This record gives sequence, structure tokens and C-alpha cells, in this order.
Amino acid sequence: MSQPFSKGFVVSAVSSGAGKTIIALGLMEALRKRGLIVQPFKAGPDYIDPGHHSALLKRPSYNLDTWMMGVEGARATFDSRMKDAQVGVVEGVMGLFDGKDGENEEGSTAHLSKVLGLPVLLIVDASRMARSAGAIVKGFAEFDKKVALKWVLFNRVGSLRHYEMLRKAVPASLGVKVVGYLPREETLTLPERHLGLFTQGDTARAEWRKVVKKSASLLEANADIGAMIKALSPSRKKISVRPVKKRGAFRIGVAQDSAFSFYYRENLDILESLGAELVYFSPVRDKALPKGLSGLYFGGGYPELHADKLGKNSRMRAGIKKAADSGMPIFAECGGLMYLGGFIEDPEHKAHPGVSVFPWTTRLLKKRKALGYREVEALAGHPWLFPGAKIRGHEYHYSEMTDAAGIKKVFRFQVGDKAFNEGFAYRNTLATYIHVHFASNPVFASRFASLCRSYSLKPLEFRGEGILKP
Repeated sequence: MSQPFSKGFVVSAVSSGAGKTIIALGLMEALRKRGLIVQPFKAGPDYIDPGHHSALLKRPSYNLDTWMMGVEGARATFDSRMKDAQVGVVEGVMGLFDGKDGENEEGSTAHLSKVLGLPVLLIVDASRMARSAGAIVKGFAEFDKKVALKWVLFNRVGSLRHYEMLRKAVPASLGVKVVGYLPREETLTLPERHLGLFTQGDTARAEWRKVVKKSASLLEANADIGAMIKALSPSRKKISVRPVKKRGAFRIGVAQDSAFSFYYRENLDILESLGAELVYFSPVRDKALPKGLSGLYFGGGYPELHADKLGKNSRMRAGIKKAADSGMPIFAECGGLMYLGGFIEDPEHKAHPGVSVFPWTTRLLKKRKALGYREVEALAGHPWLFPGAKIRGHEYHYSEMTDAAGIKKVFRFQVGDKAFNEGFAYRNTLATYIHVHFASNPVFASRFASLCRSYSLKPLEFRGEGILKP
């Protein structure tokens, strides 16, 4: 496609493991060094890559997922976040065409690129091929011609001669420009940590920063970034960015530290738009909850790595338990679910006390327990959704619960032919393994916020379950 694009581009790949993240970070750094204001995004439900983006660019990275958020939701988020940026970089998920399933393009990087009208950079791991790379690029270019596959970049290239073979193998008739390559470099890998994933503190490590800078310098030396910028025609107008301290009508405490760091940024924005002032606190470090809270939100993370400190912080645990007993609205997902249980087993299988809102113990498994998109339906007894209401999200965890029998379950979802009941409720506390995306059903967030607002008005008398009426 010959028309210029002005908003940004998508970094995609043939498959997972091709080097999307390190190349996306290198491109972001290279663009930043050229004086451009770069807004990062991540296709799909992942939390890890947005953490890398935000650490590098010092601005929030937003997930864009056409299955969870819908087409209009993804567009709205992209457009609103680009108002104070000059170029958007969207890191893709898995392979370019991988989405919800083999027949549905929803959730795929390709679908997102079409929805946003953005050109696509395809990364091909060329470490074990030469002319065959041309066949791969041709297949990707012709699989869905509505996708604006504009550039290709070869990764893990052995030599300049190897690159020339790869470049010449791509048919000129495709209209896909080979913009360059990244050489095979053993040190050009992001450090892996717990379960193969990084933790919040890793982006502060010199090792991490060195890898990102090296990626940027190698791309500058071996790829035509200037040609990409020229095709995008990013705005050069001066954009003033003024951080605004938001004060809401009621306060929601958000757990944020090395144990709890996985949140869809959009969820937090939606709560603020509903009148909440978000107050961040650390269940690991802080001795007590912040004052004046009307609700709590515990995201995912790695509580098992910090189970000892979380367990020893008895004053914090007691404060959260008292809040739950009083009817304070609390939402906990994945890592938060683990923390609200009776015990958390660390990687050495030693049990540490949790908050004990629920009686279960969570323990780590050697193999992944669950992975996939989920559309859940509310059952009777849900703290703030009416029966039949649906919301979408994603499930990914290595832990499992014990001693959960008899607890009220308020979600139902289907995986293939199997139905599962999940989502655990106590008064106005909801705990689930599923990371739900508020944009998929705004009622979820609005009713949670309404409960928090009600609690803020009469915290001592509030004991309500199901106080919201249809």
C-alpha cells in the first residue's frame, strides 16, 4: 500500500519466540532518541511486555485486544492515547494471524492492524533458513491482503552474506520492503526470571537496560529506521504533557509492588473516569492500608515469591480482612486471589499465611494450570453483577487452589465442551483467577464503583450484599 500512515505501526512476527519484544523495545528506544514522543501498546492480553514498554518510555502501555475490548473499544483506546504522542508502536502477540482460534481472527495482531489502519513490520527468525524466508514472507503477504504488510526485518542473521541471500529471496512484486536485519547475538536476550517471566524489579537492572540499548544501536546500524519514519510521517508539532493529579469522590486502594503488578491500564483509567481516586499501596512493605479507602483492587503478580514478607505483615493482612468483613467492595484477580486465601505456598512448598478472607491454600505446579481467553457469565449471588451478565478476560496461572469446596461461586464459563464454575464471593469481595477487562462490560466497573461510593458514605453501617437493584 502506497498511502502514508501517520499514526504508528505494528511489530509482528511469524511466531512466538521470533524476537518481537527485544526488537519492539529497540525501535521504541531508537525513535525516542530521535526526539519523538512514542506511545507503546501491546496486542493481546499480556502484562509482561507492557511492563517493559512503560519502564523504557516512562508512560503507560495499553493493551489492545479486539476480542476482549471489541473493535470500537480498541480504536477508542488507541485514539485517546495518541493525543499526546507522535508515533504509536504496537507490539503484536504470537504470530501475525494467531488469535482466538484457528477460524476466528479476533484477538490477532492482523485483525488489530486492520481495525487501526496501521502498517505492519513482520519479523522473521532467519537463524535456520536462507531462500525459504522468501516463501514465508510471500505466504504472510498473501494470506490476508487487507493487512498492510509493509516491511520485513530478519532476526538472528549470521552474516552480511546471509542477509543478502534473505533480502534477495523476497519477491519484489509483493511490495514488501526489506528494511534490514538484527545480527545473531547471544547476549541480545531479555533476562528470564520466575516461570520464564520478568518481575517488576528487573527493568531497573543494568542488565535489562544494556540489552535494550544494544538492540537500538544494532537496529540503527543494520535497519533503515529512517525509511519507516518517513513512511509514517509522524507529527513534529510540540506536544505538552502535563501530569494531572486526579482526586475522585471516593478512594480505591490498588495493590502495587513486586508481588502485585499485573493490571490492564484501561481498567484503572475506567475506575478513575467513574469518580475513583486510585491510591497505590504495597502489601509487602506498608504496615497498614491507606486511610479513607472505600474499595480495594488486587491485581495479578507473584505473591508466591514474596509469601514470606506478605505472611509476616500481619497488620496489613488483618486490615484487609477487617475491610472484607465490613462489606468493603474488594476485587482480586489471580495473584490477588492467592493472597486473599488462607495460605500461599512459596516455590519451596513452604506455606505462609494469607489474608484468610477465603479458606483455600494455593500452591505452585510444575506445569501451567490454565491458559486462554474466557467469557464468564455471572451467577446468582455475584456481589455486583446480575445473573446472566457477561464479561471477557484471560486466564493464565501455574497455581491451583485446595480447600475451596463449599465457597459460593459466581462465575460460569465454557472451554470447549466443558463448563466450569469459578469466581468466589464473600460479602462484597470477589476473587477470581481470570483477569477481566472492564471495557468488555462497562457495567462491571460501574457497579463496583457504585458499591465503593456507597461504602464511602456510610462505612460503619455498610454491610450490604446485593444492595444494587436492577
